[in-house]
Amino acid sequence: MSDMEIQPITIDDMNRRNLIRTLGVMGLATELPLDGMAGSITEPSGARPADNIFRSIGVEPIINCRGTFTIIGGSIERPEVRAAMEAASQNFIQYDELAEGIGRRLAEITGAEWGMVSSGCAAALKHVTAACVTGGDPEKLIRIPDLTGFEKTEVIVPARSRNAYDHSIRNIGVRIVDVSTPQELADALSNRTALVYMLADEPGQKDNPLSLETIVALAKPRGIPVLVDCAAEVLTIPNVHLARGATLVAYSGGKAICGPQCAGLLLGDKAILSAAWQASAPHHGPGRDNKVGREEMIGMLAAVETWTKRDHAAEWKRWLGMLAHIQSKLASVKGLALAVTEPTQLSNKSPVLSITWNPDALHLTGEELAEELGRTPPRIAIGSLQRDGLTGVQVTTGQMQDGDEKVVADRLHEALTRKRSPRPELAAPAGEFGGDWDVSMEFLSGKGSHRFQLRQDGNWLSGVYHATFQRMAVEGYIDGDKLRLRCTWRQPGNQLVYIFIGTFKDGKIGGDVHLGEYRTARFTATRADRPMPRRRFIVPGGPPLAT
Repeated sequence: MSDMEIQPITIDDMNRRNLIRTLGVMGLATELPLDGMAGSITEPSGARPADNIFRSIGVEPIINCRGTFTIIGGSIERPEVRAAMEAASQNFIQYDELAEGIGRRLAEITGAEWGMVSSGCAAALKHVTAACVTGGDPEKLIRIPDLTGFEKTEVIVPARSRNAYDHSIRNIGVRIVDVSTPQELADALSNRTALVYMLADEPGQKDNPLSLETIVALAKPRGIPVLVDCAAEVLTIPNVHLARGATLVAYSGGKAICGPQCAGLLLGDKAILSAAWQASAPHHGPGRDNKVGREEMIGMLAAVETWTKRDHAAEWKRWLGMLAHIQSKLASVKGLALAVTEPTQLSNKSPVLSITWNPDALHLTGEELAEELGRTPPRIAIGSLQRDGLTGVQVTTGQMQDGDEKVVADRLHEALTRKRSPRPELAAPAGEFGGDWDVSMEFLSGKGSHRFQLRQDGNWLSGVYHATFQRMAVEGYIDGDKLRLRCTWRQPGNQLVYIFIGTFKDGKIGGDVHLGEYRTARFTATRADRPMPRRRFIVPGGPPLAT
């Protein structure tokens, strides 16, 4: 991949001197090599020492071949970050003064007007929304989420940018206004608009009617700020989105930048960021629950400082070498197709190895392999894929550590060469499952009364699941006395997937429910005794004479 494609970061000599001077103040300049590669982050994961801190509490660590997902820890902090956090933990500091110093230094490094560190990217979205709603007025701040009497009460979001993280914006109490076209955006902009929020887009996307440039052209003349969510992107200096007209950009500290997992980075308009800091801890109000410590604040600054010194080209070459090792190990396995892609987009940017095969030939799907590798030690988090009748897995290198490629290659080779029997046919259903069922749910600390409406066609089931508030589409199957149902519900910004694993016995169905990221529940289903009414009725011969 060319230097232009991986966008190496350079700073002038004066900034280099400033960088060394600042890190020297932190106690880092004489202790750590600033030009270290990503491979120096930690000891080889392949070693997985028996005295691992997580094993000491009965938790098995994971080799990360998926990317910077928060659920498995995001990224590994750089050594410079850990050293800075340790140094920051040794002294007390006045937090407003610290925020001022960090904001000023981030501006010097990045070329943005100002910077701020939050307790994660989602918290950054929340603080900016509060700032745009209140304008820095403390009286308004402490009334959130009751926006009665406020002028700014709406946030406009392109429909394609709705996502699970806009909960952070809605937590302020604003009304989300979805738009899909420039005309809808123009019509929605008003004196009530506090902010336009969007996921980062790639410049020149032809299928995107609401590009950043289009949004800026409509919002900026009305003085309405535009916030771009760049959570998983690599950091560009000067910032590409600010250069395109964005007012503010938000990054996750614990993703590509390899800063503290519990930190986020905001860059852009100083006035809004000052109000966003006012709306965050240690100040009381709606952001007090999003505390960011002095350690994370200094650690995030160190991560940005270090970003400007990292050898990004060498990191990319190292990642490709890891994938080459895995490819070499799997090259002799019959039936596999191996392909490395080098993405050029800014988000989740690291090389990926795709391994695909015919599921009927290996009697194995990518989902099954990913589940097997993720649940049995040495555990590997790996993505699955389904494409053109083929199945497979993907190895993403961005957070793999030295030695991981050997463990991953060996495990994949063993799993993909192991002889497997064809999947047995489904057993005849042990009963009749179609019809209405009353479902008693036992959640983590509460209960719910739900309902199934099922249609049965041999071993296959479909229908509707009536949850507490939503109706969810049902698909599933029966294997003897075993029931498997998957219930899904989606809307912009939200989705739920419930997987029921039940056993039919004595006319009832009982078992467990996997709630995706929301853990588990128990359920019991009994046939509903709701007979359909049987009565004749008159068909009117015309419009009613009275209503």
